[in-house]
Amino acid sequence: MASEEKPGWFGRLFGRKGQPAPEDKPEDKPEAELPAEAASPSEGEPDFATAAEDVAHVPLPPEETGEPVPDVVEGADLLPVAGEPERPPAGTAGDDPAHGADPVDTGDVNREPVVAPMPDIQPVDSAAALAHDAGAGPDREPEAKGWWSRLTSGMKRTSSALSERVTGLFTKRKLDATTLEDLEDALIQADFGLETAMRVSEAVGKGRYEKGISPDEVRAILAAEVERALEPVAVPLAIDASRKPFVILTVGVNGAGKTTTLGKLASKLRAEGRTVMLAAGDTFRAAAIDQLKVWGARTGTPVVSGAQGADAAGLAFDALKQASAAGTDVLLIDTAGRLQNKTGLMAELEKIVRVLRKQDPEAPHATILVLDATVGQNALSQVELFSQAAPVSGLVMTKLDGTARGGILVALAAKFGLPVHFIGVGEGVEDLEPFAARDFARAIAGLEKD
Repeated sequence: MASEEKPGWFGRLFGRKGQPAPEDKPEDKPEAELPAEAASPSEGEPDFATAAEDVAHVPLPPEETGEPVPDVVEGADLLPVAGEPERPPAGTAGDDPAHGADPVDTGDVNREPVVAPMPDIQPVDSAAALAHDAGAGPDREPEAKGWWSRLTSGMKRTSSALSERVTGLFTKRKLDATTLEDLEDALIQADFGLETAMRVSEAVGKGRYEKGISPDEVRAILAAEVERALEPVAVPLAIDASRKPFVILTVGVNGAGKTTTLGKLASKLRAEGRTVMLAAGDTFRAAAIDQLKVWGARTGTPVVSGAQGADAAGLAFDALKQASAAGTDVLLIDTAGRLQNKTGLMAELEKIVRVLRKQDPEAPHATILVLDATVGQNALSQVELFSQAAPVSGLVMTKLDGTARGGILVALAAKFGLPVHFIGVGEGVEDLEPFAARDFARAIAGLEKD
């Protein structure tokens, strides 16, 4: 079909038939000179030969010609089509891509917009939030898991990271010096410390050079070496019944979990049949005082507290005096979080110890440093500097479930040899348990309990 008989592509697009080119257009190549297939384009394909003619007859918009825009036309694309309900924008409620939204008869009544109810958000320092931290929140699992399940679940991030590295290193690969160096790097990145990493690497390579070794064998060797390093420091917290009250002072940096740990410890001691008293020595944070009161109410433990900003040493003195008069078995004293490199704050901690010793020269009978596992190598500095300000006698490691570098406990044992009394892998009372070297070693290596 000739171009004058059939419209071109743009002509069909705009609903026009092919029209002759205007006289002022340059002369186009005659149709006879075009190939046969170009002179008769197939149905449905664009006719590039007549495209220029089609475009030439498209009217220019008024903005380019300078002509005024009629009032009827201006904004017409924003008006609804007469006789049809206006469809809501795409992606909004009620939008139907096929048929459009059904019209809503609002009448003359002004309706309030329907707003989805916001969740009930409690302030961080509210009593409800503190009760939830104490293990009494509504989201607790109806059935508590066993300790091994909670431990392996909490240590999953560390064990998974190690397993991936070990599997990648020892799958289809002979054991050589490069492989052992890569293993050392993986252990150092998990905060096991240089000494432990070298010892594990040496044990893996002993008698196995240029031989294959499976990832499971490497994990078994890792577990054995970790257990050997931690076994001497896995010491339970011993309460001397001849010292009444037995004074336990908790220290640590901000956010390590001292107050929560103290509440959990009070619950465990009460379950053993001991009488316990709590002292809210963190007078810097009002929330810490309220949090300890929640724990006291939950465990049936009396709490000695003062106003926010009160002298912490004076409060500890009064608490020891009341515990002695009441014949309490154990006095647990909370303290404010303080950075180990702040001289003034560490001096306040020294003052608490001096004031306690005015009543009992041997108090505190145990000073527990609570460490946050997520701080990594900074825990080494905390142990060193807190030990200078207070007689640190043991450690509690918390938040092992929040890091992929849980090997810091091994590095601490290798450097300081301080007893590790408890480890924590969650917020519940049952998530703080006495430290067992074998269970920890197998959990961190990703092995099943034997």
